[in-house]
Amino acid sequence: MADRNFISFEGIDGCGKSTQAKLLAAHFSTEDQEIVRTREPGGSPGAEAIRELLLTGATDKWSAETELLLFTAARRDHLEKTINPALATGQMVICDRFADSTRVYQGATRGDLRAKVDQLHEAMIGREPDLTLIIDVDPKIALARGLARNSGEDRFEDFGLEFQEKLRAGFLKLVQEYPLRCHLVDGNRPAEAVFADVLALAQP
Repeated sequence: MADRNFISFEGIDGCGKSTQAKLLAAHFSTEDQEIVRTREPGGSPGAEAIRELLLTGATDKWSAETELLLFTAARRDHLEKTINPALATGQMVICDRFADSTRVYQGATRGDLRAKVDQLHEAMIGREPDLTLIIDVDPKIALARGLARNSGEDRFEDFGLEFQEKLRAGFLKLVQEYPLRCHLVDGNRPAEAVFADVLALAQP
């Protein structure tokens, strides 16, 4: 089995991916492995500044095209400052969201922008995770969780249930598009049961 040094978690808002990323990082940290647990948008000072712009405010604050440019800019900074240096020194990177989120959020549900997403990704990012775990949860449950957090970063939750349902469909399509890299995990269970599947898939 190939090395899995760069693992991403994906899914709709409130699916529990952040919890699973934290659990996986804690597990591998006990096995004498240096771990960098990071997130998108964010993960570097510049990208964190862009995160605030993207995740707060009204739903009509940005067009899908502007979001695509901002997310790509944040990802490039994240890659340069955090991900690539960590991988170059043999650390494992566990990332809460990466390019697949842009493929779904801006490429499929916020506009017919998938071709532009792929062009920008190829030109400016040029890297995929070794493994992507998509946590699949009922959109109604996930939306309730996301809004209950009251984090202030709920701009995408504010698009409502129909948007979350479109997101879920987009993530399910990614599993078909990238069957070797993307794996679906049933998130409609207690976190411990979900993690058992996550760990089975993530073990080198």
